[in-house]
Amino acid sequence: MNNRTLTGLLAAASILIATPAMAVDITANGGLNSEYIFRGIPQSDGDAAAFGGADVAWDLGFYAGTWASTVDSGAGGNDGIEIDVYGGYGGEVGDFSYGIGVTLYRYTDSFDDDYNELNLSGGWRFLSLAIDIGEYENFSGPTQDYQHSLLKAEYNGFYGSWGSFYDDFDGDYFTVGYGNTLNVADTDLFDYSFSVIYSDDTLLGGSSDTNIVVEISKTFDVWSN
Repeated sequence: MNNRTLTGLLAAASILIATPAMAVDITANGGLNSEYIFRGIPQSDGDAAAFGGADVAWDLGFYAGTWASTVDSGAGGNDGIEIDVYGGYGGEVGDFSYGIGVTLYRYTDSFDDDYNELNLSGGWRFLSLAIDIGEYENFSGPTQDYQHSLLKAEYNGFYGSWGSFYDDFDGDYFTVGYGNTLNVADTDLFDYSFSVIYSDDTLLGGSSDTNIVVEISKTFDVWSN
């Protein structure tokens, strides 16, 4: 996947938006977390991170969007912005859900390299499994391949998950947490979550680590037809 992939995704999104017979919902979101940890790997050097994005969803199950977050590698290191662009298709059959899509990860100020992924997902009631097949350029070195899987269980806002990397990148992480929406006088104010994340020493390339993350976010309806 490269810039042509991104151009194709944006062109497809433009065509779908322009189709009058298809219902479209556009939303925007933003928030703040006490620390940005992505798939068990710290991305903000223990500091808070701000994030936000926008999504387009069609009633046939197609979706596209973008998301960004501040990132920081610590004193003397690189910081900047992570920018993700994604799109795909998802649906449900009874108690089962499924999805397929692609995600492109880009970073400013040389914080990290470019990552491109194929994303597959499936679920049944409170269980879900996501499988990501990706590659990254390894800072002008030989391209590296990786796979990532995430098995997750959810019940009444509580959740637990096991994530694992394999191929050219290895490591495991475990998450338990709780998330909900703060509602006052029948008005949804914002979403919040608390999570505990354990990352093993293989994933972090040294010592294992446990982090507690608090996050608040808000999603806004922008437009729909």
